[in-house]
Amino acid sequence: MRTPLIALAAALSLAACATTPMMGPPPPPSGNGGAAVPGNIAMAVADPARPEADVKRDEDRLPRQVLAFAGVKPGAKVADLIPGGGYFTRILSKAVGPRGKVYAYVPDELTKLAKREPAVNAIARDPNYKNVVVILDTLPAFNAPEKLDLVFTAQNYHDMHDKFMGPADLGVVNRQIFKALKPGGVYLVLDHAGQAGSGLRDTETLHRIDPAVVKAEVTAAGFVFEGESKVLRNPDDKHSLSVFDPSIRAKTDQFIYRFRKPGGRG
Repeated sequence: MRTPLIALAAALSLAACATTPMMGPPPPPSGNGGAAVPGNIAMAVADPARPEADVKRDEDRLPRQVLAFAGVKPGAKVADLIPGGGYFTRILSKAVGPRGKVYAYVPDELTKLAKREPAVNAIARDPNYKNVVVILDTLPAFNAPEKLDLVFTAQNYHDMHDKFMGPADLGVVNRQIFKALKPGGVYLVLDHAGQAGSGLRDTETLHRIDPAVVKAEVTAAGFVFEGESKVLRNPDDKHSLSVFDPSIRAKTDQFIYRFRKPGGRG
């Protein structure tokens, strides 16, 4: 009877590995994100292939702390939602490594407005970032070819509420993200903070959003709020200026919320 028992134990072990999330453990509530940065993330930020313009922005964007808070591990399958010029796309590519995958999800609403190909197409063609795949589709159709460990969006959540994006129905978008994630998968939202109680008032004008709105919308889709990193918080920002105002640009008060799809752990 030993052989069948050994085979059964091996099968159960493989099954457990197949369902174990590729994301780190949940952070403490309202954590400051100041824990030690994992080696895969440190190496990704130090990637010599990154453009000099991106490297110069590291002091303001703190990618090591942000991705450490997200819990990105080698082998993870990640969606970079609204990647823009690909600042985080490149770093995520190296952080997940050759066994991982980064899906740069570009809303078709943006490409029709810009009337040009997505900037991240150049990254996907770069042999330094072979694990990057660009997905061009509408926001309400968000999906990926495989189940994801992480959906990451930086400084763009507020945009999804704006007219040029439809505006998108965030109830639909967040439910699509929920479906695209593995059980135990993480949804990380980083954005410019608006005044408390302002709701969606300033998304079009100041390009800010009330953090309470984000928390309410995302948890309504079934996610559990796990905590906040305060590494990009700025108490000197009065939330009254556009994020593009020279006096505050790159120094805005930004919140980083981590949500998890229930299940898949243990």
